[in-house]
Amino acid sequence: MLWKLSLLVGLIVLGTHMWTIDKGFVDITKDLDYFVASVEFAVAQFNDNNPEENIYRLLEVGRAQKKTWTMIFLMDLEMGRTICKKHDENIHNCPLLQGSGEKKVHCVFQVDARPWFSRFSILNSTCVP
Repeated sequence: MLWKLSLLVGLIVLGTHMWTIDKGFVDITKDLDYFVASVEFAVAQFNDNNPEENIYRLLEVGRAQKKTWTMIFLMDLEMGRTICKKHDENIHNCPLLQGSGEKKVHCVFQVDARPWFSRFSILNSTCVP
């Protein structure tokens, strides 16, 4: 009976130790389903909240990370301004604006994904031209 108690205490200590060590973000593959959905959500939110009339589309995903033991994703996204307006019907294949209207933006997003509820939320975002 004493060995069972020792084993239980050991597991509790180990679990607590692992929980406190591993609270950071770890690299993930960029094609992970919930990550892809979180990227799409972040781009859509950026376009919805952007005062410009033209929409931006995703050009490149830099960092792709997930917080351990959660569905919180950290992502670096590069987006470019397109010729399409926010209320255009087919915005999925919009060409980028060229010349004086050309603009790229680099954003870092933290997205909390709750796909089983079809719910996503932006926890933090920072964008610079």
